Amino acid sequence: MSLELCRPNQALSRLHIPVTPSQWAWGVSRIIDALEMTPSTNINLSRIGVTGCSRNGKGALVAGAFDQRIALTIPQESGSGGAGCWRISDDMLAAGIDTQTASEIVQENVWFSPLFNTYSTQVRVLPFDHHMLSALIAPRALLIIDNTGIDWLGPESVWGCQTTANSVWRALGAADSMGVSQVGNHAHCAFPSSEQGDLDAFINKFLKGQSTNTSILKTDGANNLGFVSANYVDWTTPSLT
Repeated sequence: MSLELCRPNQALSRLHIPVTPSQWAWGVSRIIDALEMTPSTNINLSRIGVTGCSRNGKGALVAGAFDQRIALTIPQESGSGGAGCWRISDDMLAAGIDTQTASEIVQENVWFSPLFNTYSTQVRVLPFDHHMLSALIAPRALLIIDNTGIDWLGPESVWGCQTTANSVWRALGAADSMGVSQVGNHAHCAFPSSEQGDLDAFINKFLKGQSTNTSILKTDGANNLGFVSANYVDWTTPSLT
């Protein structure tokens, strides 16, 4: 079963109720609670997936991170506040790339607690970044779907952030449970056919129990989109198995 996050309905919008990634995640968990209480649905609760694109991708990532009952998490083009890392996005902007950063995102919807605003202009003070959010999912399955053609989404940030997060799966001996598929030349949230095989591989393995190759870490961006791991990563990956 796959749960797809959607935008808040019109009634909520009229009431001006902020819908944040954590609230979406709470809602997903309550749906799973209800399914556990309703065995007559005949849904295999060990094969639950969650997905969403853009703002809903942010919510999907948080849902997967905080509910261990979710077997497969697939955030698509979630950008800043999702699969991107704040530090890398700041460096992209400093290099002249028009990408969303923490200092910009706090001016938008209420994605985060107001307490985060203090750090939006000094993200390097934070003791974490979003590779650690993704790592909360390990060793469960995660497929990051991203778009190299939209600078605002921070493709270098996503690539660097998530290939770094992959080191946690490697440490746990589950590297093929986490993948990144990053392809450009299409509109935002328009899933390209060239990524269908990657998506099918993860769904077939982790939701259908089939044997597939999910060792997928790929980008069509040249030279890893400019990401240099040594500029951010000062540790070596241990073995935790």
